[in-house]
Amino acid sequence: MFFEIDPVLHAGWQLPSYVIALWLGRKNPYCVVIPVINEGSRIRNLLDRMIKEKISNIADIIIVDAGSTDGSLELSMLKERGVQGLLVKSGQGKLSSQLRCAYAFALDNGYEGVVTIDGNDKDDPEAIPRFIDALREGVDFVQASRFIPDGVAENTPKIRDFAIRWIHAPILSLFSGFHWSDTTQGFRAYSRKMLIDPEIAPFRDLFETYELLAYLSYRAPKLHYHCMELPTVRRYPGSGEVPTKISAIKGNLALLKILFKACLGYYDPLLKSG
Repeated sequence: MFFEIDPVLHAGWQLPSYVIALWLGRKNPYCVVIPVINEGSRIRNLLDRMIKEKISNIADIIIVDAGSTDGSLELSMLKERGVQGLLVKSGQGKLSSQLRCAYAFALDNGYEGVVTIDGNDKDDPEAIPRFIDALREGVDFVQASRFIPDGVAENTPKIRDFAIRWIHAPILSLFSGFHWSDTTQGFRAYSRKMLIDPEIAPFRDLFETYELLAYLSYRAPKLHYHCMELPTVRRYPGSGEVPTKISAIKGNLALLKILFKACLGYYDPLLKSG
């Protein structure tokens, strides 16, 4: 079933400004959104792996850039690797702002669901077809998990592993009413129905950094959307620089603050009655 967007609600969506640097049109009912910022060779590696998995045959690939300056998004390279769209955010905010741009663009272009995968090449895109199958079967929210049977967690930093397993996932599970095992990574899928729901209301300016991830994991189960986890592979490099935008202390404390605000209903929309 295709869910139309209420034009009155659409008019109220708050979105950062962005430029459409590449758009070759919609080919598939679903799309894969890849948020990036200065990913260097990692985004090329991810796209090459997506070619191997023939992802462009089942979903359109849309990259949303936060303003990369490393030359990693040359248009001819993207076209050669099957990318259908490149959005470049120029407005305020980080990850959640990027996602708002891309999700709104996807909905406006008629996609029935969206898969999101990080552009830093830590996640294995071989799972994307299973995410899309779940959306086709009526699941509204699919979360990747490296911690359930058949999932793989390789070289995860110890502090990150501990925080997810013993703090972030248990707290979100308690407050949302759904048993989550892996709640901080962005490899996910959402149905169109869920993204346009005014009781979800993801298109608000208070979602700038990592708020949208924690909020949706809390809010969707509370509203009885069909949620599930699927096993995936998430590999960190064995040595050298760890590809993450979250600093060890300040960044993780910020994530905890966002977590508690989400679970206490801070991000819930204030819906007008009658």
